[in-house]
Amino acid sequence: MKVYTRTGDAGETSIIGGRVPKDDPRIEAYGTIDELNSFVGQAVFLAKEAEFEELHQQLIRIQHELFDCGSDLAYARPREDKLKVAAELVDNLELWLDAFEEKNPPLERFILPGGSALSSVLHVCRTVCRRAERLTITLGRTTEINPEVRRYLNRLSDYFFVTARAANAHAGIPDVEYERSGKVFR
Repeated sequence: MKVYTRTGDAGETSIIGGRVPKDDPRIEAYGTIDELNSFVGQAVFLAKEAEFEELHQQLIRIQHELFDCGSDLAYARPREDKLKVAAELVDNLELWLDAFEEKNPPLERFILPGGSALSSVLHVCRTVCRRAERLTITLGRTTEINPEVRRYLNRLSDYFFVTARAANAHAGIPDVEYERSGKVFR
């Protein structure tokens, strides 16, 4: 099987149930989710290298869930019976978030991305996830989408923030505090 089809040479691409321009908001949204998934793949490697098995396994699962998010956004007309992202995925992220947050050191100041390599990549995941969420919101203004994808991305960015802090704690490295920040969290 050849990877190239030549069907996109004129600037259009296929989605489930139709064709759209390659710069269509739908393609921007699920393309950014694909970009995020690439960074999550890097985090998977670094979590394994850091011997942070719980995080490693969760990130692998998240990669599959991100693919599901992209799939749900790829429908020209979403069909309820075909959608993969459901409220249970958000509920599960919240459980993971709460478990990590309980173990993290108290947060008093704004922090900057950094510390360990794993933490830094998780912060990149957080920011790309926020962009994917914004693009999904924009798409949802003009197109019917699965609202659970938007909820999932919102919670996932929180997950990446909390796990970036957990990665630093796991490595015994303090978070990088923003120098000009007073104590804003109590």
